[in-house]
Parts: sequence; C-alpha cells; structure tokens
Amino acid sequence: MTHSLGIRQAQKQKTHRALLEAGLLLMKDQSLSSVSLREVTRVVGVVPASFYRHFHDMADLGVALVEECLGRLHVMVRALLAERRRDEGRIDGTVDAVLRHVRAYPAHVRFIARERYGGVQAVREAIAEELRGVADEVAAAFASELAPDGWREDDVRMFAELYVDHMVLTATALLETPPGSEAERQVVDTAHRQLRLITLGRRHWRDRG
Repeated sequence: MTHSLGIRQAQKQKTHRALLEAGLLLMKDQSLSSVSLREVTRVVGVVPASFYRHFHDMADLGVALVEECLGRLHVMVRALLAERRRDEGRIDGTVDAVLRHVRAYPAHVRFIARERYGGVQAVREAIAEELRGVADEVAAAFASELAPDGWREDDVRMFAELYVDHMVLTATALLETPPGSEAERQVVDTAHRQLRLITLGRRHWRDRG
C-alpha cells in the first residue's frame, strides 16, 4: 500500500511539473490570458479534468509559475548580497548574475516580463508581492550600510526597489538579444553604466525634505 501511494504521489508530482512546463511553453509567444486550460492539458497528454487535481484554474497555475520563477530570483539576490563586495564588484556581480539567469531561464524571465503588467490580476499581484519580498531583502542588506549616512528607512526602501527594478528591466532587455552578440554586449554595458549612476546617486544622496 505504501509503495502504491509512493508511485501515485510521484506520478502526481510529474504531472504537476509537466503542467507548469506546458504553461511556460505555450506562453512563449502569448500571454497567460490567451492560453486555455485545454491547450495546456493537450500538451501534457492528460484529460482536462485532471488539471483540477493540481490547480483551481489557469490563474492558479500562473501564480504557481510566479512563485517558481521569482523564487529563483530570490536565490540569486541572496547569493549576491552574501558576497559583500565593494561597489564596483557588486555592479559587476549583479550584471553578470542577471545575464546568467536570463540565459539559464529565458522562459521564466519572459513570463514575468509579460505578466508583470498583464491581464490576470492574481498573477500581477503575485509578481508584485514576490518583488516586494526581494526588495525587502535588498533593503535589509543595505540598511546598515546606508543608515550611518543619514538615510531614512523609506529612502533605503526606495533604493532597494530601484535596484530590483533595474535587475528586472535588464533581464527583460537581455531576452531580446542573441547570446554573445553585439546587442547583448550593449545591454550589458548600459546596465553597468546605469548601476554606476545609481551608485553615485546613493553615495551623495541626502534627503532634505
């Protein structure tokens, strides 16, 4: 009995994974709101009724994809913050990490870029919540560094959100460039210069409000 339960659970996890991957595949060239449940189950090779053993609806599948996609971003940002580099090293590390992430998970990045302001409210809200969580970690990491310079808590938060937004925008821009191309090099160079500008602004920021 235990063996049979284990086999069924493994099969359920396999189908769950396949549904997520099918969703990402179908959203390569279209938004979540344009993808039907039947299309997803057809790709996986299961009947539509089996979809509901894993997700309530397509929005629920989308939210699960958000958690998976931005969970990877959380891991990347934690690794960057743990390195405790100086400014130039942090800039290089950030841009390099974003580039590696885009090349490793292009479908995930494309999904977030398209659905961040897309038509499915639950997914938009899930993306916003996950990105707020990433910004929380960045703010916490920079707080001890910025507070002695007179930064207020809301200013630290503003800086953290700017940092995270820059990462997402850079990732989105890199999606449109072939690996190793001149276009990729230009996006990377621009990202470096933009982060240097943000860093210079951070060094001289004083809230006089």
